[in-house]
Parts: sequence; structure tokens; C-alpha cells
Amino acid sequence: MTNSGLGEPSLYHALVVVFLEFFSWGLLTTPMITVLDKTFPNQTFLMNGLIMGIKGLLSFLSAPLIGALSDVWGRKLFLLITVFFTCAPIPLMSINTWWYFAMISISGVFAVTFSVVFAYVADVTEESERSAAYGLVSATFAASLVTSPALGAYISQTYSEDVVVALATAVAILDVLFILVAVPESLPEKIRPTSQWGVPISWEQADPFVALRQIGRDYTILMLCVTVFLSYLGEAGQYSCFFVYLQLVMGFSAEAVATFIAVVGILSVVAQTAVLGLLMRSIGSKRTILVGLVFEMLQLAWYGFGSQHWMMWAAGILAALSSITYPAISSFASTHADPDKQGLAQGMITGIRGLCNGLGPAVYGLIFYIFHVDLEVTGDGHIDTIGNATVHLEKQERDPAWDLVRQFIPGPPFVFGSFLVICAIMVAFFIPESNIAKPTNSKRNSFEHSIEMYDECRKREGITVESPLMLGEDDSGIL
Repeated sequence: MTNSGLGEPSLYHALVVVFLEFFSWGLLTTPMITVLDKTFPNQTFLMNGLIMGIKGLLSFLSAPLIGALSDVWGRKLFLLITVFFTCAPIPLMSINTWWYFAMISISGVFAVTFSVVFAYVADVTEESERSAAYGLVSATFAASLVTSPALGAYISQTYSEDVVVALATAVAILDVLFILVAVPESLPEKIRPTSQWGVPISWEQADPFVALRQIGRDYTILMLCVTVFLSYLGEAGQYSCFFVYLQLVMGFSAEAVATFIAVVGILSVVAQTAVLGLLMRSIGSKRTILVGLVFEMLQLAWYGFGSQHWMMWAAGILAALSSITYPAISSFASTHADPDKQGLAQGMITGIRGLCNGLGPAVYGLIFYIFHVDLEVTGDGHIDTIGNATVHLEKQERDPAWDLVRQFIPGPPFVFGSFLVICAIMVAFFIPESNIAKPTNSKRNSFEHSIEMYDECRKREGITVESPLMLGEDDSGIL
């Protein structure tokens, strides 16, 4: 399977994989909100946070292993595995909603497609082209959400939700077949072990906390990972509940939510292609990260304090501009890692993001619950919304103090996320500049040295010297 595929491995193979996977999930945006509300009518946000939190924590636990093993057994196998299991819950939405949400949680073990995709892209691009390539990957993700939610909402209203689920399942199957038939292996044979399946795999290789312990050994990695953690914790919580928040609390219609996603998606494509490339060339990766963080802080604050529809739309524009942050961070990391360590390097960052994907939704759900921002269905089946920044509660639960807080802060979790991003901005100021000369083999940069220390740490914990992560290393020190 590693030698199959159409043509030479290229960026476009990765783009098609990303587009099809997230297009299939985008189709389910409106049906998923409806199913979530029907399945958990009393604690919608809390249960949504729990489900997405479990998925994110499982992703955190598995990301380092999958990233490292893709450096050994190749990218194609793990593209196939991650896409297949990430999309496996889709048909269950029409069969059994409880099994559907359970499978979403469990699928987090393999929900690390971006880690493998970024490693694939690093294999097939030159260092000078990598930031633009990562921007295209993120832009493709945004583009997949431009039309799919609107299409899913239209099909759901015209036909039924079962038809939407069937279409999403078909797109997911197409993605799996595309990987099997068309995607060639990107990892060069010369930097992979001769006997891949005979390599011993120990429990230490599956331990994500090895990566976390390694983070503190290098200043650059420490600053980068702390920045990722603080910035993505709020963003992960936002992703897990925002469309539910728009429709079931802010009073957006299904069509308005789909239109919102499309507009923000289009703007994100522009930001992650034209804007990202311009900023990377003119001010460098570190300042680009800072610019993205500032936009992220502003959009989260506006979501938190905003109570009108136009405020959500204005914040959406800032959200699109903030989408340049993660491609810039991934580019920064990739330029400081050896060719045979790209999967491991991206896996470390994806592991931090996976931890945020677990903690963020749970924290947001808890804050919504503490501030009594939840859904209450009236006797006629109508779901009251915020309107002018008030939330419907049962009479015995109403508290003037809480009403006053909600009047000024309709979305408390988003304000909390904005505060975290402010902390991330302060940490990002201490990230060393990335536009330094690449070192020779006698003076490797700190990120490459840290990756080597990571391997040494694994050896001390029981992995033999013949560990696959150490074979085929490029001694030149130049990507």
C-alpha cells in the first residue's frame, strides 16, 4: 500500500483528504445541533462539553504515538486510519444517537488527521514554501465549511436529516477510497527502517507525557507549547459550542448559522492564503503569530460581550483573521525539525492541541453551567434565546445578580478564553525569532536538539538504541 497512488506525492493530495473529511462533517452541522438538543434537552452545553472533552483528551493521549509512528511506517497508512475512524460515527446519527455521541468520544483516539497531514506536507515541500503550504491546508479546512453546512441545512429541510447523513457518509467513504487509491506515500524510503513491522514498540512510545516532560527541556519548545496551550484552550472550547450557541441561545436560524459559517470560511481562506503569505514574508513568523493572537483575543472578547446579531458577524470577521495563528505556529515548528522528525514535531504540538480539545469544551460547558446559561424549553416547545442578553430560567432559579451579570456578559466562557489569549500573547513575546540561519551538523538548532533529547529520553525509559525514530537521521542538519 505504501507504493500505490497516483503520481508523485504532492500538497494537493493532502488538500483533497482534508477537504473531503471536513466537508462530510460540515454537512452535519445543522442536524447535529438538532440531535444534540433532542438527546440532552436540559444540559445541552454541559453534555456537549463532556462529549467533545473526552474526544479531545483521547486525541491528546494518542497524538504523540501516531505522529512518531508515521515517521516510521509512513504517512499514508495513518492518513487512512485517522480519516476512517474520525468519520466512523457519521452513519450512527441515523441509527442510534446515543451510540453516535459515544463513538464521537471514542473516535478521539484517531482524531489527529492534521498531525499526519502537516507531516505529509512537510515531506513534499521545501522549507521556504512550508508556511504557505500550511496556510493552504488550513484554508482548505475553512473552504470545506463554506458550502457544506448550508447544503446540509437545505437538504435537511427539503428532504430529511437521514438524507444528509447518507450524503455525509458517502463523502467520507470517498475520502477513504481516495487515500487507498490515489494518495502516494510521501515519506522517503531512505529515512525509514528496512523492517518496519519488525520494530519493537514499547509502552513508553505511547506515553504522551514523555512529550510533555520534554517540553520543559528547551526554551523555544516551552514558549511555543505554552503559547499553543493558552491560545488554543479558549479556541477549542469555542469550536465545540459556538454554532450551538448561535442557534439555540443567540437565536440564529439554521440558515443564518450556515451563512455565518460560509462567510467566515471564505474570509478564512483569504486570510490563510493571501494575508498569511504577506505577513510571513514581511514581518516573519513570530510577529505573524502575535498578530493572529491579537485578532483571536478581540474576537473572543466580542463574542463574550456581544448580545446582538451584528456583533456576532463583526466578531466572525476577526475570527477569520485569527485563523492565521496555527499555520504560522506549525510553520515555525517545521523549520526547526529534521526531515525524519516532522511527524514527531507536529505530533508534539498536536498533542498540546489535543489536550486543549479535551479541556476546552469541558471548561466552557462548566462555565455555561455555573452562569446558568443553558437552554430551557417552554410549554409550547419554544426555545427562548438571549434576545437582549437575558436567558430564560425557571422562576425558582432566577437571581437578579445572575441576570445583571448576563446582561453585560452574555457569553462568559468566551470572555474567559479572551483572557487566556492575553496570557498567550505575553508568552509569545518571549519566543525566539525564527528567521535565523540554519545550523550546520556541529551546531544544530535548539528545536532539533530537543527532538534528539526526546528520543534519548525514550531510550532511557527502555527503548533500544535501534529505535526507529533514530534511524536514517539526516546528519547534515539542513532541511
